[in-house]
Amino acid sequence: MRIFSKDVRLQDFTIMYFTGLAALMVILVASYQAPSNASLPPLPMPFRMPLDPLGNLQLAWNISYATQEVYIQLRVAELRHGVVLGMSDRGELTNADLVVLWDNGTRSYFGDAWSDSKGRVSLDSQQDYELIEAKQKADGFYLLFKRPFSTCDPRDYVIEEGTVHVIYGLLDQPLASLGDLNLSRIHMGVQRVLMLRPDMPSPTLPPEVKTMDVLAPNVIIPNQETTYWCFIQKLPDDMPKNHIVMYESVITPGNEAIVHHIEVFECAQDLREVPQYSGSCDDKMKPKKLNLCRHVLAAWAMGAEAFYYPPDAGLAIGGPGSSRFLRLEVHYHNPLLISGRHDSSGIRLHYTHNLRRYDAGIMELGLVYTPVMAIPPKQHTFYLTGYCTSKCTRTALPPGGIYVFASQLHTHLAGRGVRTVLVRGGKELDVVQEDQHFSTEYQTIRVLKKMINILPGDVLITKCTYNTEDRSKPTVGGFGIMEEMCVNYIHYYPRTQLELCKSHVDPGYLQKYFSFINRFHGNDQCVCGDVGVTDQYAQLHWDDFAGEVLDSLYNTAPISMHCNQSTARLFPGEWEKQPLPEVTSILPKHRYPCEGGAESYS
Repeated sequence: MRIFSKDVRLQDFTIMYFTGLAALMVILVASYQAPSNASLPPLPMPFRMPLDPLGNLQLAWNISYATQEVYIQLRVAELRHGVVLGMSDRGELTNADLVVLWDNGTRSYFGDAWSDSKGRVSLDSQQDYELIEAKQKADGFYLLFKRPFSTCDPRDYVIEEGTVHVIYGLLDQPLASLGDLNLSRIHMGVQRVLMLRPDMPSPTLPPEVKTMDVLAPNVIIPNQETTYWCFIQKLPDDMPKNHIVMYESVITPGNEAIVHHIEVFECAQDLREVPQYSGSCDDKMKPKKLNLCRHVLAAWAMGAEAFYYPPDAGLAIGGPGSSRFLRLEVHYHNPLLISGRHDSSGIRLHYTHNLRRYDAGIMELGLVYTPVMAIPPKQHTFYLTGYCTSKCTRTALPPGGIYVFASQLHTHLAGRGVRTVLVRGGKELDVVQEDQHFSTEYQTIRVLKKMINILPGDVLITKCTYNTEDRSKPTVGGFGIMEEMCVNYIHYYPRTQLELCKSHVDPGYLQKYFSFINRFHGNDQCVCGDVGVTDQYAQLHWDDFAGEVLDSLYNTAPISMHCNQSTARLFPGEWEKQPLPEVTSILPKHRYPCEGGAESYS
């Protein structure tokens, strides 16, 4: 569905609906029960998602890139004394940007507010949320308002591309004043969403398209907060090559607020048989071959729209060289511990036998899954960077390069941000994908604002931000959820043999680091060559100096490149002890400059 384009039609609706500001910088809402004005046309809200697990709160929104504004509609099934909606960096209740509708028992008010470091709420001196409409309908109470992407108010959240952490709550009692509200004393929830979407129409599907559903087999959702459910589905043995041209979620009615995200993985092509399985992905008794089903085919997260491939490309499925096995993974988020709920949610693949001009491909960028890359404990902010070097792209890409149209970012629990930039001629040229509020709880394939052409000789740099303040031991790279990753799966065409373009620090230089830090702390009996890297990290005495030296090592030492073909073999060439690319940073760090040289806060 298309969002508003450059003709600013949203402003017309604003004029029709706008109710005006009261003198005290809050809007006095005349009546919750005001009858609907049938003469007013509805404001289109193409994007929507449930907020709470029971579906009592429904969020919908639209975007105007011309005016840099987002229009938000909140439906409350049963409103008592008010509602709170807000945004914060990680979904915290503290230091949050809020919009509040509340009443004092006789009159109701709407205002822009914020919470302090203890969750206490105050009215903002700069009112940036504008009420458009507040009315009761048959299916609930509707609140419609708007605000700019950036307000240049240091207490306001900057709405930018990437994950937005939305917090919400209902007020059960009247408030004499907004100052009586403390978010820590009411039931609040958090939901994540990609609020800003590319301003482009969805492609149309060809008439001969067929569908294939990859669904959970009538699973009884466990009455626990978090469950990852895995299911193996086999493709028909005689399925010829087709192109997937679109996929979308299929959610069992009633489970919209519990099915958090879904992924479909393709198993390794050389696996002739994968055991049937339907159960917890974390079950220690699950077949080991499930770990060889890691190639991302489709990904959906709550609030995401249908994913379309570009008109000239499709993702190959079936035919020679294709895996016959798919792994479905469904994440259930069930904080209310609802029991007995059945689910058959999953992904619907739309595919065609009329092959498009190009096969689409998926390439891994970032860091190799290895413990040589580690994050010290007690770090508020620590960066790890993975490289796809000019030597690799020059070796593996065709003369015209490839076109990136989407990507999926990935870290584990310590990840806080991911950024991939394109470097050409030693200078940053473009941001491929960025999310500085990234959460491992919200992973989906994201369509780029524009396709990006990667040419032979280009460099791709993926930088991840981590926080380990809650950890007393170092966090090493690896597959475990308490280990870490730094990955961007880019979706592109035409497909090449370059499956993976990632790096890690040179192991020899890392051993010099261990030796130096141990000697610095008076430990002349270094066991650097006797135990594995994970144990070496664990045995270090971690202080600020050890962390700073490790950070310096990662930013100066040579790297080992993994420039891998789809067969998992390296392309011919020398890939060890490669120098770090020399890069000049020229891309702006702030998207929304404010008047007087100040910058928007996020």
